[in-house]
Amino acid sequence: MSKYYIGTAGWSYKDWVPSFYPKQQSGKFDWLQFYSHYFNCVEVNSTYYTYISPKIVEGWIKKVADSDEFIFHIKLHQDFTHKRKYDEQNVKAIRYNLDLLTKAERLGGLLIQFPYSFPFDANSIEYIQKLRDIFSDINCFVEVRHLSWKNNRAFDFFKENDLTFCTIDQPQIGQAIPFEPVIINDKTYIRFHGRNADAWKKSINGFGKEQSYEERSERYKYLYSPGELIEIEQKIKSIQTKVKEVHVIMNNHPQGDAVANAFELIHLLEEKDKVEMPGTIVKAYPRLAEII
Repeated sequence: MSKYYIGTAGWSYKDWVPSFYPKQQSGKFDWLQFYSHYFNCVEVNSTYYTYISPKIVEGWIKKVADSDEFIFHIKLHQDFTHKRKYDEQNVKAIRYNLDLLTKAERLGGLLIQFPYSFPFDANSIEYIQKLRDIFSDINCFVEVRHLSWKNNRAFDFFKENDLTFCTIDQPQIGQAIPFEPVIINDKTYIRFHGRNADAWKKSINGFGKEQSYEERSERYKYLYSPGELIEIEQKIKSIQTKVKEVHVIMNNHPQGDAVANAFELIHLLEEKDKVEMPGTIVKAYPRLAEII
């Protein structure tokens, strides 16, 4: 059986109070420490927007000390994936933090997420090759969103470079790549962006414009239904014997939907009759009472 790592994209959300984090918190209460009690991984999104201080990373490591299996997936900064302009100092800043996590045995891998506007062609392949050379010793999970990547030439390139092809679930708009797990090596990395097609279309129209947190998050506002989760369970279980590790990340974060769905997938994928979770989430999502 594969080892499952199931968690969410980020953990520091004010709108997860009180649906996940309790409303009344003591001075010693820490969100990451609380989160790591229930999940065994997290995808760090803040590293996409800023270059994190090593002291912050050292703090993360200390906060998860009581969670033996807990790992961090680091999302590569947008300078490398969207702007595609970076220098040696940028590389060193990221490498230093990756090395800190590696030494602490807390690094799951590096998520390299490209936009829909990054299609499959010779230039794109060459660019990914450069990034692979920089992070040659790191587990790299590459997310591409355009349907043009669904071809054997792309898959062969990923295989030659031991890159994990990130499977994503997103609204099927235009030439969006569909939710179909692709096995390249001994790992699979699956991200769920929700299926809020209307909000996704609006966000495309607002691309390049300054947006508030609420506006940026609207397209991820989506709670997967029990029926959709069973469909997802079946697709993931169909490939679980082909890989050693299955990494599942819920990115439908507004209001805590990602947390609720992550608990439900732990129940389905790990086949647990009962899942440990705080009373806050059960109160916010009553249907979870069936698996607590």
